[in-house]
Amino acid sequence: MLIPLLTAAATLIVGRKPRVQQIISIAALAAVVVIAGLLLYLADRDGMAALQVGHWSAPIGITLVVDRLSAAMLLVSSIVLLAVLVFAVGQGISDGTERQPTSIFQPTYLILSAGVSIAFLAGDLFNMFVGFEVLLAASFVLLTLGASADRVRAGVSYVMVSMVSSLIFLTGIALAYAATGTLNLAHMSVRMGEVPTGIRSAVYAVLLVAFGIKAAVFPLSNWLPDSYPTAPAPVTAVFAGLLTKVGVYAIIRMHTLLFPSDSFDNVLLVCGLFTMLIGILGAIAQSDIKRLLSFTLVSHIGYLMFGVGLNTAAGLTGTVFYVAHHILVQTTLFLVVGLIERQAGSASLSRLGGLLAASPALALLFGIPALNLGGIPPLSGFIGKTALLQAGVADGSVLAWVLVAGSIVTSLLTLYAMARVWSKAFWRPRVQAPEGNLADAAPSGLIEESTDVLFDDRVDPGRMPRLMLAPTVALLAVGLSLTAFAGPVLGIAARSADELSDRGRYLETVLGTPDSWRAGGDR
Repeated sequence: MLIPLLTAAATLIVGRKPRVQQIISIAALAAVVVIAGLLLYLADRDGMAALQVGHWSAPIGITLVVDRLSAAMLLVSSIVLLAVLVFAVGQGISDGTERQPTSIFQPTYLILSAGVSIAFLAGDLFNMFVGFEVLLAASFVLLTLGASADRVRAGVSYVMVSMVSSLIFLTGIALAYAATGTLNLAHMSVRMGEVPTGIRSAVYAVLLVAFGIKAAVFPLSNWLPDSYPTAPAPVTAVFAGLLTKVGVYAIIRMHTLLFPSDSFDNVLLVCGLFTMLIGILGAIAQSDIKRLLSFTLVSHIGYLMFGVGLNTAAGLTGTVFYVAHHILVQTTLFLVVGLIERQAGSASLSRLGGLLAASPALALLFGIPALNLGGIPPLSGFIGKTALLQAGVADGSVLAWVLVAGSIVTSLLTLYAMARVWSKAFWRPRVQAPEGNLADAAPSGLIEESTDVLFDDRVDPGRMPRLMLAPTVALLAVGLSLTAFAGPVLGIAARSADELSDRGRYLETVLGTPDSWRAGGDR
């Protein structure tokens, strides 16, 4: 949390020196990756740990908690943040022009990274809210970077939706505090059992709406496809990969720790089913690759709701694995689309064609994660979906079987949508595209005047800037490692699910013995 915040201040001080900014930012996020990896290793070996900031004992002070789930989310998110930052440097986003105030990109991006870490580590409801607000404040700036009409229009919509979500979140915090007298998650978990069922359900419903908006769960997902595609490619990639998953993480934490009963399980399952189907049907109708991927992003959030709604260890195991898979694959696809847009001049299917012949490397970069998203065996998408389907079958309820069928249909439609992009953008000749003559291979406004990382012959789609290509390949390799090491990763996911299912471990780590829980209540 502290490393990106402190380095954000440092990059502001050296704002007139882009190279120094880049070095500081990349070094900071690389350090965060190392620390997150160490945290996951320690959490998996020794179990969860808690830090009482300022040595104030829980539940009075600020508590930071790391368990297998939060450590895994931290590691995957920090890898994505680092890769996208290198991609952004390669695109020239930090060089700055008169129309592009890109000198603020580095510090804003680091603040976004800090907000993500705060949200994952917060052990109390209010500081989780602080984490959300920090990353949202940074995202407002990143989304409108360049101040074009489309970006400002999308930014206004995004800001309004986010503010509504934050107000609902604050309302939920107020209700939770009024009902339990505490905001510490562990202490609230103890006291929530004494709250009347109706009040407890009302508090959960309010929080679920707030987190559902942030996670883009149907029917609260309409804002996303109109907000993300207009942003610069690196910003779109990190938003698509991470921001919705922070909302999913909050839903998982609330559902397992504060409200472990099954009163809202069916609601989550129904929302998951509609999120899957409506999202993928929206994707099929799109002619722009960015918008198509934005709809698939919404659709696959439904798989995560499926696992959470089952409320079983097997369902949570599939969810933990699938959330890591989806962050990596979705981010990789958006980075590849950024390369397509830069090299071919457009992301519209009506203007694209012939990319397979022009750039086999670009075709491979798109094809592998596209197949992974569609769930083709033996890739990690297939493994994650299989884990969720097995959990649904084991549940055996009618609704679970409906979700199993919906998951299979969604996977097939995802594969169809990806195949459609492939056939139009890569396979057919460009002259056969309805508007192929309108595509312009000139670089985007975000990379004009950048000469250090771009080739002079930028109109050749077969040659891509190395600092844009390298992080995309690296992220693809990390995604494929989930397939190569599926056994150990699933093992961590299973242990994480067991940890989530046993609230006692969390309570003992934060509050100590049961006598301490009561003492905390007396204070």
